[in-house]
Amino acid sequence: MQFDVITLFPDMILEGSRYGVTGKAIEQNIVGLSVWNPRDYTTDKHRTVDDRPFGGSPGMVMKCQPLFDAVNDAKLKKNTDCKVVYLSPQGTQITQELLIAASQFSQLILVAGRYEGIDERFIDTVCDDEWSLGDYVISGGELAALVVIDSITRLVPGVLGDSNSAQQDSFMNGLLDTPHFTRPEENTMGSVPKVLLSGNHQAIERWRMKQALGRTELRRPDLLKKIELTTEQLALLKEFRNEAHKSD
Repeated sequence: MQFDVITLFPDMILEGSRYGVTGKAIEQNIVGLSVWNPRDYTTDKHRTVDDRPFGGSPGMVMKCQPLFDAVNDAKLKKNTDCKVVYLSPQGTQITQELLIAASQFSQLILVAGRYEGIDERFIDTVCDDEWSLGDYVISGGELAALVVIDSITRLVPGVLGDSNSAQQDSFMNGLLDTPHFTRPEENTMGSVPKVLLSGNHQAIERWRMKQALGRTELRRPDLLKKIELTTEQLALLKEFRNEAHKSD
């Protein structure tokens, strides 16, 4: 998997990707990361990448030509298995399902805008899609790019030490993740649920599914509306509700 980021702040991307899962994946050459600064593709002495918008609205708008040339250089030998994405508040909201689909591409080019945005002609002509982190505004697309890179890197085979880790993450099956515990078994904040100490893997998986269902209903009921629960899951959810009611 190759990530390329078109950005006016390349150091922000390179520094932010040095750590954790992404950093290790890059070090091990499981994924690649390159940055491309539109200023390197300008032709004037001031290296101008933006200009005033037509129509008199406030702020500045990034110009087409530097962005277009940067994307062209980023594309690996005119790779057809490549997706160009503009990170924008107007884009499709990023979900786990969207990221899973994007992980199937061999190259992902992320365009990080700044100022009031970028020329619409570039978006219409060059970009395959627009993605958004959510219904809020940040100063540029770099943070969004780092989020996308980290999220997709976790899905690339060989990145995580345990191949089951990504499958157990929140949202992978449409549900939030189950609670997790580690040693010691008891401390001043409480005890680990006995079922997790039982060694009964079937009972443990049943408990984990019940907790994931219950937690999702409590915290993100909108997610449950998108899932067709099995008979077993419905029974577990009912069991969770009864147990929660008894503890109140």
